[in-house]
Amino acid sequence: MLEQRAPRRFGGLWRDSDFLKLWGGQTVSIFGSLVTRVILPIVAVLNLRATLPQVALLYICDAAPALILGLVAGALADRMRRRPLLIAADTGRALALLAVPLMAALGNLSLALLYTVIAVTSALTTVFDTAYPAYLATLVSEDRLLEGNAKLTASMSVSEVAGFGAAGALAQLLTAPMSVLVDAATYIVSIVSLALIRAREPHPRPTARRPRVVELVGEVIEGLRLTWAHPARRAITGALAIRAMCGSLLETALVIFVLRDLRLGPTLMGISFGVGGVAAFLGALAAPRLVARLGHIRTMRWAIWLTHALNLLMPIAGGPMWLAFTLLTAPQLGDAALTVYEISARTTLQLATPSGALGRVVASGAFLASAGQLVGLTLGATVGAALGARGTLGLAIGGMLLAPLLLSLTPLRGSPKETRTGGVRSLAG
Repeated sequence: MLEQRAPRRFGGLWRDSDFLKLWGGQTVSIFGSLVTRVILPIVAVLNLRATLPQVALLYICDAAPALILGLVAGALADRMRRRPLLIAADTGRALALLAVPLMAALGNLSLALLYTVIAVTSALTTVFDTAYPAYLATLVSEDRLLEGNAKLTASMSVSEVAGFGAAGALAQLLTAPMSVLVDAATYIVSIVSLALIRAREPHPRPTARRPRVVELVGEVIEGLRLTWAHPARRAITGALAIRAMCGSLLETALVIFVLRDLRLGPTLMGISFGVGGVAAFLGALAAPRLVARLGHIRTMRWAIWLTHALNLLMPIAGGPMWLAFTLLTAPQLGDAALTVYEISARTTLQLATPSGALGRVVASGAFLASAGQLVGLTLGATVGAALGARGTLGLAIGGMLLAPLLLSLTPLRGSPKETRTGGVRSLAG
């Protein structure tokens, strides 16, 4: 039985040097990633005059690799040590991103280049994001998983504040293409931090030197089966797929809506999104206490309802600049609740899944989320052109309400205690 308690201020993982290296490296890396996530659409819209369908294609290039490679990446992550995969993925992402400022300096920047860079970095991010939760589960003990996820998410929130806030300023000071250098540098920091971790990672399980394709296919299918078999995993993964579909539809219209319809400019857009980072940081601090008091299931349900209810304000933004900015920014406060949800959901998956299958379960969720993303992006490129940016936002945000509805209708009990049954971890509540 696992007892979840709010960590002491300077105890727990604060004394784990290897976790602190992982934590510090990822904090810096996430900062750079968020800068690029804001900068590349700005490059497309302002520098290359991209249309809504072209912006949708940009996000399709981001989503497609996870759909194509995600399940295989999960199977490999369960066969191999995870840290070498993480280092290799960071190295590849740093090199790919350097192409953007280089081509901009040579006067050869194009949408085709952005599509290629995003596809390559997305493929490597798929490998990284699949191996990362599984690596964390081997680096820290079970009774510290909630604390570890909360700390990592808190640093993500701080990075979000700094990243979104800096993105607009960097786009104007350095030009948007040159700002991508920041992200490339942060991946190098992540590589060094991972290399300095001294804890020996156990091999997940013995395998043949050359995995057979048939074995990989069987393990991929087993990962999908495990995801479907457990009600909590099934509900969390289903909600993830819904949010990915509607979130990608929202993304195709959001930059155009803010920059062209509301005319707020990159700096105000960055400040607005940065408010979400502050809210998310507060949510990360509150998450362990809320889970200890309410349990994972109840915490997830109220948190996801709250964040998506606040999103309903976004499509009605307009009028004077101060009002448009306020209505655009108010939903960012819901990131506090969203962060609580994500920490609880991530910890639930880690506790409810055996270590040898965690990579595949994470990959199954990523695969379904990517499929949802492609559906949403296809809608953005087709229906979005007819509805316009505001109408597309309304459709996306309304559809997102299906995610909390699914979690509410799935029969789950709310006990914060976990048990093991037949060698497979499952939630008692």
